[in-house]
Amino acid sequence: MYMILAIASGGAIGGVLRYFTYVLMDNLIDNAFPWGTLTVNVLGSFLLGICAILFSSIEDLNQTLRVFLMFGVLSAFTTFSTFSLDAFKLWEREEYLLMASYIGGSVFCSIAGLFAGVFLMRQILA
Repeated sequence: MYMILAIASGGAIGGVLRYFTYVLMDNLIDNAFPWGTLTVNVLGSFLLGICAILFSSIEDLNQTLRVFLMFGVLSAFTTFSTFSLDAFKLWEREEYLLMASYIGGSVFCSIAGLFAGVFLMRQILA
């Protein structure tokens, strides 16, 4: 039960941080380009990389803290960070074709899924 509460509370914090990052970037930079999204994706991936190495090197680390940060805060801040870590793990295992398939498939299928959802709802609501 502690793990679920850690994920839920971390997720709430990560979601709020993502919103504030979007607002900050929109106020600082021309919002014609999605700077907020780019910022959370790059920053979230960077922080997840730090956590992955740090947490794997500390043997007696509290697992609740690990779950709170990695699956709660950072996963709600950006799911792109988890995607990046998965791609990196495939790279480290030298599964380059699988990594390329994962990256290409994830990007293409996610965008296609969004287009399909938009198309479906426009048809239903028309």
